[in-house]
This record gives sequence, C-alpha cells and structure tokens, in this order.
Amino acid sequence: MDDFFRILVIALLLGGIYGLVAMGLSLIFGVVRVVNFAQGELVMLGMYGAYFANRELGINVYLTAFVVVPALFVLGLLIQRLVIQPLRDEAAMQLLATFGLLILFQSAVLAATRGDTYTLTDRFARDTFKFASANIDYGRLSIVIVTTVIAVVLRQVIQQTTFGRSMRAVTEDRDAARLMGVNVERTFLITFGIGAALAGLAGVMLAPVYSITPQIGANFIFAGFAVVVVGGLGSVTGAYIGGFLIGAVEAFSGYYLDPTLGTAFYFMVFLVVLVVRPAGLFGRLGSEKVGGH
Repeated sequence: MDDFFRILVIALLLGGIYGLVAMGLSLIFGVVRVVNFAQGELVMLGMYGAYFANRELGINVYLTAFVVVPALFVLGLLIQRLVIQPLRDEAAMQLLATFGLLILFQSAVLAATRGDTYTLTDRFARDTFKFASANIDYGRLSIVIVTTVIAVVLRQVIQQTTFGRSMRAVTEDRDAARLMGVNVERTFLITFGIGAALAGLAGVMLAPVYSITPQIGANFIFAGFAVVVVGGLGSVTGAYIGGFLIGAVEAFSGYYLDPTLGTAFYFMVFLVVLVVRPAGLFGRLGSEKVGGH
C-alpha cells in the first residue's frame, strides 16, 4: 500500500508538469488550429531565461516569471505575425514552419551554450517534506499548484470575458465570427502569445527541477502531444486532466512493469485514444471547444 501511495504521488507530480506544458499547446491548437511543434522549445527558452535572469540579474528563480513570461508572450506574437499568419491558407506549411522553428531555436541555443548542461539550484525547490510514505519536493508541488491555478483562470477567461467569447466564436467558425465583428487575426495573435507565455511559465517552474540542456524541450513536447490528444484537442480542461492521466500511466507502468518503458506505455494510450476517440476524452468530434466541458 505504501508503494502504491508513493507512485500515486509521483503520478500527480508528473501530471502537474505535463498539464502545464500541454495547456499552451492545446490553447494554440484549439483557436489557431496550428500544431505547434516548437512548443517544447519555447519551454526550453523559458528555462534558459529563468536561469540567466537568476544568475546574471540575481532575481529569485520564481520571480523571473515577471521577465520570462512577457518575453515569451512577445515572441509568440512575433511567431504568429511573421510565420504563421502569412501561411494561414497553407496548413501543411504551417506545420512545417513550426518544425523549422524547433530546429532554429534548438540550434541557436546549442551554438550559444556549446551544449553545456546548466543547473539552477534553489533551496526551496529542492527541499522535501514527508507526506504519509512519500517524500514530496516543493518544486514539483509548486508546479501542480500553479497548473491548477492556471487551468481555473484560463477557464474563467474563456467563459467569462469578451476576449474569451471571441476565442470561442473563432473556434466554432472563424468565418461566422468575422461576420459578427470579431477581429479573427487579433484573436489568433493574442492566443498564440498566451500559448507561448504559458510555455515560458512552464520553463520557469521547471528550471529548478530539471537540468537545462538545448534538447530538454523534446522531453516535454512528446508528453505534451500525448496529453493534448488524450485530453481533447483544443480543450484546456482536457489538457489539465489529461496531464494527470498520462502521469499516472507513466508512473504506474514504469513501477509495476518496466521503468524504461514509461514513455512507450503512455504513447500506447495516445494511439488507442487517437483511434477510438480522435477528439479525445474531453473534446467533441468536429467542434472541440476551447476550455473543455
């Protein structure tokens, strides 16, 4: 029973990480209808941003979010305006463009850092406390809390604000939304910025927990895609809950079956859901709504 509880805690902590990474990815797909292969690299840039803001400017690692998140928001605006929007009628080209951005960002960071591994040490993030039979570190617990808060805030924004109504209208039918007076391009622009900003926030939260390398983004984008497909393409609620589902699959299969196959098992779930229910657990075929149900 103690082992089960420990693995359950690990699953929850993993789920918080995966959910935070996936929410921005899901938001961008839900509104802009672009699968952003570069989302993991945006997380990676957020991690490096937190590292250098902490080391060079002396800012507390978590307070670096006030620098990193706006910077990634602006980067997201630039990506949407300069890369995605000019290809708005070419879905395949948009997909290839985001893959090109993945290579560009990774190569640029690799050249700038010479591939060195950076470690951001923060006493709070590394400290642990005992809960029943499980040791929990504050860094990962903070990620679960932040992920939950972001999921609630995003849902409220999407459901209760004017911009949220614009997002929902564009998601349902962009042409009809345009006829109703919604500025579709502006909605796309801000949504992509928010998605990139969420990646930056994920980077800040992950920086004191993981070693930082130019390839770290790949670790998160694979899990992010699995979460988005399982939870429901375009559903923020699905991304949140899907994160915990994928975390549970990885943790329990890794412990009870084979620790080297955790990723393989959650991709098996990914494939099953993709075949059986393409819209995901919280999406609707043909009209996945941003925010979920």
